[in-house]
Amino acid sequence: MAAMNIFFLLFACLLLGAFAGTLAGLLGIGGGLIIVPILAALFQLQGFAGDHLMQLAVGTSLASILFTALASAWAHHRHGAVAWPLVWQLAVGIAAGAWAGGWLARWLGGQRLALVFAVFELLVAAQLAFGGAPAAHRRAPGALRNGVAGGGIGLLSALLGIGGGTMTVPWLVWHNLEMRRAVATAAACGLPIALVGSLSFLTAGWNQAGLPAGATGYIYWPAVAAISAASVLGAPLGAHLAHRLPQRRLRHLFAGFLTLLGLWMLYSGLRAA
Repeated sequence: MAAMNIFFLLFACLLLGAFAGTLAGLLGIGGGLIIVPILAALFQLQGFAGDHLMQLAVGTSLASILFTALASAWAHHRHGAVAWPLVWQLAVGIAAGAWAGGWLARWLGGQRLALVFAVFELLVAAQLAFGGAPAAHRRAPGALRNGVAGGGIGLLSALLGIGGGTMTVPWLVWHNLEMRRAVATAAACGLPIALVGSLSFLTAGWNQAGLPAGATGYIYWPAVAAISAASVLGAPLGAHLAHRLPQRRLRHLFAGFLTLLGLWMLYSGLRAA
């Protein structure tokens, strides 16, 4: 890869990280929904092997989310908002599911993984645009049900390169956890998702032929460094703007943006068929 291309990629990843971090702070939505499709496009422009584009994008997204998840979980913990007993119950299933996610992504291949991501992104966009908060359920889940739910959350989150908040928060709110604590607890659950998911993608892609220089397994470290640094700086800006901008309109605009990304991913996956 030429030096000019490396500088272009790093600059683009800095912008991507700042954008994703700002949106995460603004709307409380993890950056993976934006990072994965745009990274896939950037990697394609850089001439990375097509067979590994989606796996690299997802693995790199998970590794970059690890640093922001750590900062977010610590901030919520300092405010005493994390329900740690629930985190431990969910974390057992999350770890198992997240580990399986990397290997499932390798088995699916880039085309089918792109289609799965596109469908999920369109569903999230519809929820943002038309859905409301889930109604509380009268019975709290036990450790077994949380473990099973954590397995599903971990599997899908790792498979798609996201922090899992779009699934963890509704699950907790539906089971009578107050929204502020649900968001904080979901942020803490993002740590095992990102950590175990990253390790899974690293090992699943180990010694795969055609990976670019700078990658270990399905994680491309130069992009991880650029995205992580910029997203950590962008998140406080998003949190600051969240108190000054109309949330409902922003959610609809973000839903429209996710719809465009989802349709593009769907088109890309179908075109490769």
